[in-house]
Amino acid sequence: MIRSSAAALAALLASTSLTSAAMAQTASPTSAPAPAGGFASSEATDPYVWLEDVDGERAMAWVREHNARSLGVLQGDPRYEALHQEALAIVQAQDRIPAPGFTHDGQIDNFWQDAQHVRGLWRRTTLDSYRTATPEWRTILDVDALAAAEGQNWVYKGSTCLQPEERYCLISLSNGGKDAVTLREFDSVEGKFVEGGIVLPESKGGASWIDKDTLLVSRDFGPGTLTNSGYPMVVKRMKRGQSLDQAETLFTGQPTDVAVSGYTLRDADGVVKAVLINRSVDFYSSETWRVTDDGALTQLQLPPKSDISGLVDGRLLVSLKQDWTAPSGQDFKTGDLIAWPLEAWLADPKTPAQLVLRPTERQAIEGVNVTRNRLVVALYDNVRGSLRVYTPGDGEWAYTTLDLPQNVSVGVGSASERDDKVFVSVTGYLNPSSLWLADAATGAVDQVKSMPAKFDATGMTVDQHEARSADGTMIPYFVVHKADMPLNGSNPTLLYGYGGFESSLLPGYSATVGKLWLERGGVYVVANTRGGGEFGPRWHEAALQQNRQRAHEDFQAVALDLIARDVTSQPKLGIMGGSQGGLFMGAMLTQRPDLINAAVIQVPLFDMLRFHKLLAGASWIGEYGDPDIPEQRAWIEQYSPYQNLRPGQPYPEVFIHTSTKDDRVHPGHARKAAARLEELGYPVLFYENTDGGHAAGANLRETARRLALEYTYLSRRLMDTPAQQ
Repeated sequence: MIRSSAAALAALLASTSLTSAAMAQTASPTSAPAPAGGFASSEATDPYVWLEDVDGERAMAWVREHNARSLGVLQGDPRYEALHQEALAIVQAQDRIPAPGFTHDGQIDNFWQDAQHVRGLWRRTTLDSYRTATPEWRTILDVDALAAAEGQNWVYKGSTCLQPEERYCLISLSNGGKDAVTLREFDSVEGKFVEGGIVLPESKGGASWIDKDTLLVSRDFGPGTLTNSGYPMVVKRMKRGQSLDQAETLFTGQPTDVAVSGYTLRDADGVVKAVLINRSVDFYSSETWRVTDDGALTQLQLPPKSDISGLVDGRLLVSLKQDWTAPSGQDFKTGDLIAWPLEAWLADPKTPAQLVLRPTERQAIEGVNVTRNRLVVALYDNVRGSLRVYTPGDGEWAYTTLDLPQNVSVGVGSASERDDKVFVSVTGYLNPSSLWLADAATGAVDQVKSMPAKFDATGMTVDQHEARSADGTMIPYFVVHKADMPLNGSNPTLLYGYGGFESSLLPGYSATVGKLWLERGGVYVVANTRGGGEFGPRWHEAALQQNRQRAHEDFQAVALDLIARDVTSQPKLGIMGGSQGGLFMGAMLTQRPDLINAAVIQVPLFDMLRFHKLLAGASWIGEYGDPDIPEQRAWIEQYSPYQNLRPGQPYPEVFIHTSTKDDRVHPGHARKAAARLEELGYPVLFYENTDGGHAAGANLRETARRLALEYTYLSRRLMDTPAQQ
């Protein structure tokens, strides 16, 4: 089992004939690159750099002014209140499936939020009770009560508990939803914070237990201990009673690294098998070092682009994201899942590895977990999921496929360390989420919970098409719509995309999309562009750095294909995406505004010539390139939306929103985008949540408001004729 406190660095098809209009990706006359030395080519030529002062008085006055105007427009629409009430009912519903997590002793933990518990409850029950319609929960931590008692805006960010007893835990508490957290020692049996216990002040990074009196800590230890990305550069071993300054330094990375972190590799009994340090050189390349009891370090012989995926039956599982020749002389391929006998491999790196699974070109491993004796893999074929169970062996690992619903998304969830039980999620665009309990040893599966339908899907269907991108690559996409949809270009259509960081957009049930859009006659489309992980690491790498424009062209190709099929037309087509997806929306806006009539741009990246200087931005150089290197800057400035906004273009009124407390993607991106659009004379709606982090919602009420604002805007732009401004 892997018990890691490292911050995740990653914010996870039926072909048909195409018309000639969709076969070619024509260049838009509006997408010429920005002139050298032009607008915002440097800080000196950016008139809105003051909006990067997150809490500055001038910047916040600008935010308040724009919030007042945008809320006045959108909340003043007669549809807003009904949409808001529907969104609130969905996000606060009591009949959601409580996400289960196995404890080491086989009980079930859950974190729950609803109308009465806006910040949430950490609670626990038995497996037998969980399987009933009304489980008997025992509250471990009430975050609402804690926040009220302490007068703090606490947002729960998880816990790390000491194996195997899991009595003592480090609780991560964020002020308003930021990535930076305060860590406090908590007794989960007594249900209270440990008096005189461990407290680590607010910082990005984490801590991992070695034993009850020893932690691996990666934090902000003061000047010179953070990377350029703002993440920890130093890992220390801290004994109980020591201050952070007194802790022993084990490892120091480089300022150019993304981050360093420490964690323990434990077996199913909770026994530490290795103490490890991960050095993330960039977002995709890393080193793993083993720490001995005396603090000595040994680098493990793993390829830079690989992930440790688990430990089962004494065998270390590693996922490869590059072709690699192992020290044993064996050749492996990108996407392979391999295994070594851990003790033998640590003693001799030339120990041969076993090839467990090699996906095909149209397959991808979307999840890996281990039970006590089995390996469970979520394997997707053409963006449709299945679950395989592998039995470790000295030769080829035998596998079986669990008998689960077909043509849906299947996710591997929490797994038991006492036996071979594992939770499995099943969902589809029109299939309400269900939760299954599988026995990986016997193959038995049993549906234990299902979510009731949250919208009327009567007469709806899901199609899967492909669009030909500019370089000829076929790009799959899903269309969710009413079966009797007229093919005359009149359908209000929302096209969603992300296209980066190997994050796959898999079929899933969205109650809010269904209730607030599909049920009202909208069409919903999800594009599986390059840059994502739908077909494994190669699909992602095809749009990295100098090839980023391929992902933008893929998204444009899907829009063109929808229009060519008469599913929709420019007046009825809107786009939506957040974070990296917000960059996606900006590229569509500046390159092909002639294709769209609405854009919801969520917590976006937008100024790509300064992204690496803002908050965690430097950590994404591995994805985009480095604007400080002339060759790489040249390809970035070709698509950076902020610099490519132009006067006299057919830009629709856009809706941009962000969060003041987002300490991952700087709110300055969204602010500056809105300010520049206004300067050029374009109408724009801008909203900034002054709470919440990168997910833009510190609580469920704010989430409901954001959803209602988005779908009110989309209704005005795509369902009204002519579109409202």
